[in-house]
Amino acid sequence: MIKKPDKNVTRKRRHERVRRHITGTQERPRLNVYRSNKHMYVQLIDDQNGTTIVSASTQDKELNPAAPGNVEAAKQVGEAIAKRAQDKGYKSVVFDRGGYLYHGRVKALADAAREAGLEF
Repeated sequence: MIKKPDKNVTRKRRHERVRRHITGTQERPRLNVYRSNKHMYVQLIDDQNGTTIVSASTQDKELNPAAPGNVEAAKQVGEAIAKRAQDKGYKSVVFDRGGYLYHGRVKALADAAREAGLEF
């Protein structure tokens, strides 16, 4: 009987594959998404210097969503990261979905960030 690798292992493989082609620069940082069962975490990363520029998550005190693991919370995080990025002077980013399907919470986060002014 052939055993399938678990979902997180296959997600990490997908993410490594995508990361070979996606890099964040100082002018256009990478918008990285991590999604757990309960929370969403987003960072703007400059890969050339290896630094995180800004971040947002459902655990932030100012966001404080009622249900942190749903689409509405992801929309709040998307709006927050877009606002923080624009405050730092970034309008254009490279979207890195982290190996997740572009569906549900990841799509909601991306759409909210676009509506709030980020370009990708």
